[in-house]
Amino acid sequence: MVLRPFAKVLDILLEEALRHYGDRLISIVVFGSVGRRAARPNSDVDVLLVIDPLPNGRMARMREFGPVEGAVRSRFQAAEPSMGAVDLSPVFKTPLEVQRGSLLFLDMVHDSVVLFDRGDFFARYLDELRARLDSMGARRIPYRGSWYWDLKDDLQPGVHPDLAACVNTGV
Repeated sequence: MVLRPFAKVLDILLEEALRHYGDRLISIVVFGSVGRRAARPNSDVDVLLVIDPLPNGRMARMREFGPVEGAVRSRFQAAEPSMGAVDLSPVFKTPLEVQRGSLLFLDMVHDSVVLFDRGDFFARYLDELRARLDSMGARRIPYRGSWYWDLKDDLQPGVHPDLAACVNTGV
C-alpha cells in the first residue's frame, strides 16, 4: 500500500491524530508523493486532515496540530532511528471547506490514500468529484514526468471554465 518507512509514520500519525482530535476527526488523507507511492527517503508527508470544528486561520490550526506533530516525530525517531526526521505537511479543512472544493483535490481523485474516514465522508466527496470530472470530459494528461489537467476538452478561446463548479460537489 504505502512505501516503508512511511507506513510506520502514517500508523503513528493516525494514532496520534485520533488521540488528539477524538470525535472531531473526520478524515485523514495522504496525497503527494507518498499518496502516489512514489516517495523518496527525503520526501515529506502531505496529509489532509478534515476536522470539525477547527479554529480560524492557518496558524491557529498549526498550533493545535503541534502536539500531534511532536508525538509523530519522537515516536518515529524511536522506532526508526536510522531514518532521520520526518516532515509532515498538513492541510486542514472543515467538512464545509471540503464541500466548497479545492483544486488540491483534483489529484486526490487518482493519487491518495485514505487512512481514516468517518462515515466515508471524503471517499464520497472524491466519488462525486470523479463523476463530475468524468461528465465534463476532464482528463489528467501526462507531460514530461508530471501531468496537467484538461478540465474541459471543448473549451473555446476566451471562455473560462467555472473551476469552483468543477470541485464543489455539494456532498
